[in-house]
Amino acid sequence: MAIAKKITIHDVALAAGVSVSTVSLVLSGKGRISSATGERVNAAIEQLGFVRNRQASALRGGQSGVIGLIVRDLSASFYAELTAGLTEALESQGRMVFLLHGGQDGEQLTQRFSMLLNQGVDGVVIAGAAGSSDTLRQLAEEKGIPVVFASRASYLDEVDTVRPDNMQAAQLLTEHLIRHGHQRIAWLGGQSSSLTRAERVGGYCATLLKFGLPFHSDWVLECVSSQKQAAEAITALLRHNPTISAVVCYNETIAMGAWFGLMRAGRQSGESGVDRYFDQQISLAAFADVAEHALDDLPIVWACTPAREIGYTLAERILQKIGHEESVSRSQTISARLITQK
Repeated sequence: MAIAKKITIHDVALAAGVSVSTVSLVLSGKGRISSATGERVNAAIEQLGFVRNRQASALRGGQSGVIGLIVRDLSASFYAELTAGLTEALESQGRMVFLLHGGQDGEQLTQRFSMLLNQGVDGVVIAGAAGSSDTLRQLAEEKGIPVVFASRASYLDEVDTVRPDNMQAAQLLTEHLIRHGHQRIAWLGGQSSSLTRAERVGGYCATLLKFGLPFHSDWVLECVSSQKQAAEAITALLRHNPTISAVVCYNETIAMGAWFGLMRAGRQSGESGVDRYFDQQISLAAFADVAEHALDDLPIVWACTPAREIGYTLAERILQKIGHEESVSRSQTISARLITQK
């Protein structure tokens, strides 16, 4: 049986009536090529069935076209949205994403990171590895490969980071509640070990103090992300502190649980002010990591953390570093948006 001849770039050049270098420029998208020449080359490519050898072009251009992405927890909505945005933006630029799950173990993360570096990726984005950032940065520098970190909260060391502005988001929610007449505002959710929670609680406290409102440590409750536990926690909180009129919730799960807890206790949730206080209406505000269209249609005020937008920003940043357009490491925060349900 005869073996089909492999179509080469020389065959394409001959069919199009141009030089090999012209075909190469069309394939790479670089250089000044007239639209007529480009159309002729592309028509020859299609007619002959030429398949570009990405590996060979990588050896010529010094780039593989592949970006490594390590995500600590893909089950978390924040990282799922971030991954979607990053992948969408990089693929639109003709890049491929090599995705690995980082896991909770720091040693596993380092092994996976080293594996990506040895595979010859052009750059690496690491999402959710606050404790290992310095070690990973040093490994990347040894290989000469740029790395950018995506974080839910600030890093202690100087690394190139893109993250949400947690304090600004908390200020948005708290100030909104205050301007709607609330003066006794509680906090529900998150664990004290969480740096993200610390930043959000910091914004909440700073806003209360700014408006001269009381801060009570017993109004700031920890709670795991469980609707059942959040429902029980808000019920107990309001039973012991009946004058509280609004609650800021750590995330969507806590907010949903709090809403169910209010319903079960015979209370209402909504945009209430002092005029509705004696109707026992409690206002809920919460942080959301999902897109606005994915929010539940409940009477809750949301501060939407634009995780997908962070993914777009990460794509732009890693491409800049690969192209040596940006060499200085910096931390960039992305602001939240306030969403009120109609």
